[in-house]
Amino acid sequence: MKRWLGKAETTLGNHSDRLNAINIFPVADGDTGTNLYLTVRAAAAASGDRSAADEPVNDVGSVLAAAGRAAMEQARGNSGTLFAVFLCALAEPLAGHARLSAPLLAAALNRAQIRAWSALSEPVPGTMLSVLEAAARAAGDCDTAHNGDDSNQALGLALDAAVNAALDAVVRTEDQLAPLHAAHVVDAGGVGMLLILDCLRSAVLGEELQDELLDGLHGYDLQDPHIHAGMPDDDGVEVMCTINLSPLAAATLRQRLDELGDSVIMSQVGSASPAGSPSGPNDAVDDDDDEDAAEASYRWRVHVHVPEAEPAVAVIRSLGDPTDISVSQLSMPRDPGLPAGQHGHEY
Repeated sequence: MKRWLGKAETTLGNHSDRLNAINIFPVADGDTGTNLYLTVRAAAAASGDRSAADEPVNDVGSVLAAAGRAAMEQARGNSGTLFAVFLCALAEPLAGHARLSAPLLAAALNRAQIRAWSALSEPVPGTMLSVLEAAARAAGDCDTAHNGDDSNQALGLALDAAVNAALDAVVRTEDQLAPLHAAHVVDAGGVGMLLILDCLRSAVLGEELQDELLDGLHGYDLQDPHIHAGMPDDDGVEVMCTINLSPLAAATLRQRLDELGDSVIMSQVGSASPAGSPSGPNDAVDDDDDEDAAEASYRWRVHVHVPEAEPAVAVIRSLGDPTDISVSQLSMPRDPGLPAGQHGHEY
């Protein structure tokens, strides 16, 4: 798992420019490659830092859960946030297991694709969601065909099937979304997820990455221009934060953000805190709110695109005490060298 995330970090770093070049959905801000790379980098760093004595060393799920938490806290953009959701969910069926197998891979990918679809208020086919779904279905079908065989050979077949299905799904994205069809490109986030899945196949099987996977993907050749640069600027901003909320408050926040903007993603970070107790270093319990105090509190990562930041920030603050609020202009590609929260301004 550590090799996988390290390989994914390197691969996305190498491919970030081309991913940025074809990034035109949901907004043409040319940063999908950068966002995925920085989020995967956070996950890889966390997987390599296993100094906590109480964390099991040989637990695949534990390694990925720690990586997923780090990715979620440092997620960038739509694509990075969805990758973090994918990684956190992937870890759950693997908890307590010392090795990956075809049945576990199928269960983990299925959990991850369901969680990724449900994190978005308005999930759209033709994105990395479709690629994840196709990979999970293929791994599941392969596992079923081999009657739950947990051998390394069966795992290899399931990984091959998942990557091949992901590739087919990437090719289909061009005709699933009108902006991609008009620009004659495939979805950038989908290609990023394809690369991540092929890195998993490569790390597990000890084989090289399949560079030919990307041959013929529309818009992905090096000589192709930066497609997003010719698109009209998108007005508005991207707001992201982390906040502790009860399930009821989280549902309320999602509904109100849906009214203010789009690309709303909300996903839990870690497990629930006991009722009436804080679950983060900067979180406090409002003793006056007996109704909320009676419910367990969850830590949430929140992402939304809105015309103006202030109304969204006000809604978020009205429901809890957010941390790590960042606001970025959608029309301005961000500088990956800047620390989190400095791509626009902080509140």
